[in-house]
Amino acid sequence: MPAAPEFPSPARRRFGIALGSNLGDRAANLRRGIALLRDRVPGLGITGCGGVYETEPVACAPGTQAFLNTVMEATAPCTAEELHAHLKAVEQALGRPEQRERNSPRTLDLDMLYADDVVSDDPVLILPHPRLHLRRFVLQPLADIRPDLRLPGLDADIATLLQRLPDDPGDVRRVKGLYLLSTKH
Repeated sequence: MPAAPEFPSPARRRFGIALGSNLGDRAANLRRGIALLRDRVPGLGITGCGGVYETEPVACAPGTQAFLNTVMEATAPCTAEELHAHLKAVEQALGRPEQRERNSPRTLDLDMLYADDVVSDDPVLILPHPRLHLRRFVLQPLADIRPDLRLPGLDADIATLLQRLPDDPGDVRRVKGLYLLSTKH
């Protein structure tokens, strides 16, 4: 009997993913989102996770709970579009409706920040994320794990972009003692 043909495994890509939650048990929502991604994406390997930061909501309804935000970097043998579909499925699994008001509270928000050096202007998935360089709650945890990262279309590395922000660094507060990744994985 002839041997089965060997197919090369898909290329592993490096992805940056922002995670945020401002409904319910925010830390548990972030942990559950990471666990669901691990379950859904075969071969997903998390290579880093920044600190967890608390930020006040911007342009949200009065009384909206503060956000917990972080960034993780992962590798996976899939395309950016495939991983994006997984991110949206995990959001929905944790109760985020597909159709919703802009800036509405959410149990989980997952945004793809980058996929290696992929540049995309597809309105469904713009890469690198078009506002990541303007958001301290994204740049701070990303700088924790990849300060020297330089993405296509940006004129500086993450640490420099963070330093350039005109807002108050105190608007993003590190949550001490909160870790999202266990050492079991």
